[in-house]
Amino acid sequence: MNTKTFYGARPRTLLALVPENPQDSDGDLSDDDPTDDPDYLPTPADDSGDTSFDSMDEEPIASTSSSPEPPSKKRRKGKNSLKTVSLAELEDEPDPKSTSGTKTGTKKGARRPWRYEDIEAFQVPGSSFNPPDAIKTPFQYFKTLFIDEMIAHISQHTNLYSAQELGDPIRTSSQEIERFLSMLLFMGVFNFPAIDDYWHHELRFSVIADTMPRRRFKLLRRFIHFNDNQQCDGSPDRFYKICPLFDMLRQQCLLIPSTYQHSVDEVMVAYKGTRAGSPRQYIANKPDKWGFKLFCRASSSGIIHDLLLDQGGSTFFNITLTEQEEALGLGAKLVITLCKTIPLPRLSVVFCDNYFTSFDLIQNLHGNLGLRCIGTVRANRMGGATLKTDKELMKEGRGAFDYRSTEGVIAVKWVDNKCVNLLSNACGIAPVSSVKRWSKEANTKIAVPCPSLIPAYNQHMGGIDLSDMLVHLYKTPVKSRFRLAVAHTLAQVDKLPSKVGRPSSSSPPHMPSQKKSNTPRPSQPQPDVRYDNCGHLPLHSDKRGRCNLCPKGVSRWKCQKCNVFLCLNVNQGCFTTYHQKT
Repeated sequence: MNTKTFYGARPRTLLALVPENPQDSDGDLSDDDPTDDPDYLPTPADDSGDTSFDSMDEEPIASTSSSPEPPSKKRRKGKNSLKTVSLAELEDEPDPKSTSGTKTGTKKGARRPWRYEDIEAFQVPGSSFNPPDAIKTPFQYFKTLFIDEMIAHISQHTNLYSAQELGDPIRTSSQEIERFLSMLLFMGVFNFPAIDDYWHHELRFSVIADTMPRRRFKLLRRFIHFNDNQQCDGSPDRFYKICPLFDMLRQQCLLIPSTYQHSVDEVMVAYKGTRAGSPRQYIANKPDKWGFKLFCRASSSGIIHDLLLDQGGSTFFNITLTEQEEALGLGAKLVITLCKTIPLPRLSVVFCDNYFTSFDLIQNLHGNLGLRCIGTVRANRMGGATLKTDKELMKEGRGAFDYRSTEGVIAVKWVDNKCVNLLSNACGIAPVSSVKRWSKEANTKIAVPCPSLIPAYNQHMGGIDLSDMLVHLYKTPVKSRFRLAVAHTLAQVDKLPSKVGRPSSSSPPHMPSQKKSNTPRPSQPQPDVRYDNCGHLPLHSDKRGRCNLCPKGVSRWKCQKCNVFLCLNVNQGCFTTYHQKT
């Protein structure tokens, strides 16, 4: 187990237990006041002035000031002690499932009866997916998320914004927007110092320069838009300019099949510019420290299925929450919002870290959605669970743990390198397994006892981390190769070739005195371009080349769009066969 999974933010130290016998106390209970717990609810005995729980013996010091003192609380004399509660009295407590009085489901004036009991493990069904008939091309995967409706939307609002600014639209189209996107992808791979360099006569980059004139490219770059600015005045949405496109992308992510194990975490979208203003954030412990923060839900395969933009106080401006959900903290509301789109919540389990997890969240997910949850948790969000202190467990050694359960939820504290707190209603302690850990004393790996919810958390919590790894650890050539494949296809698919006819005779003749160099073999067209049945015309060439389909054929005919030699006879032979998808 990678302990970094647990300690993205170190949980606060759990409140120590007050001993039953005050004489056994070590005198260090000053920070163990149960009222520091936000989930603490005073019992009727506490409110009635019961003197069985006495405070310090010191008398108040008389004030020498002539100004009147504010009224102080009456101090009780005697030693600290705990009221003895029998099991019968606990059974007479009000029904914990009642939602009246508090947001956690416990009736006001009553405390949860935490017991030293395990919970029943929830069996998550296995996920099964039908294998695809064929592996898709990079362009097809690109179109799975960036659909045609997005291209048409960009074209429409670019024309609208240009008409608002200039009085006349620039009259772009979906095909031109696709060529514009392909140029941006090429520029991301082949980075020139300035945009004008791609069209410079000495540095001309034909893949970009032949796709679109420089002035037209700059015009589209100036007026590219995704929403109507005149309809967004006064909107609390801080990302209103990209909101329609973001919603389309989110809907496509929701269509991807997922497993029954989900993880919720935050993701940074890298951005170092300064024009975004306050939505741009800085997080020191992220690979991309500057950027926009998203909250995402992913499956254990590393695929993101739902996402939500972090907008600070206006994050939930267009999200409907119940009164009970509104009373929860920010982290709990984020998890609930992302989990409402899970297709089969009663068969699923969600995993989250201590930024999100709380006792109230687990109860709300299970009560309203039927969804179970496992997560690390901070000590002040455990619903008042009375576990051993960190100091006590550390003395017992690595692998020691303590647990209590109530209302189907188990609270566990386990010692690895440090103490970690977890809440779960999906699985508990049994069966206790072991994990391998390095021991400095033994200079080898040793077996450390481990409750069952620990490996379950480590196995399925890493969905977002896996997604980040796949983004950041792609080797540059592989990443560039796929990006170029999409760029080539966007620029050519379903489009006529840019030039028709024989090559220009103005090209300089071959100088016989120069040393003959090997002619580079033209790159193969992308499958989506090869089979689009648009603009594939035979073009006679001055040179002969080996046919791209039959190994022994030599031809002077090339496909103008695919730029490959193909045999051409009366029935067109290899030329027709090459462009027919089998």
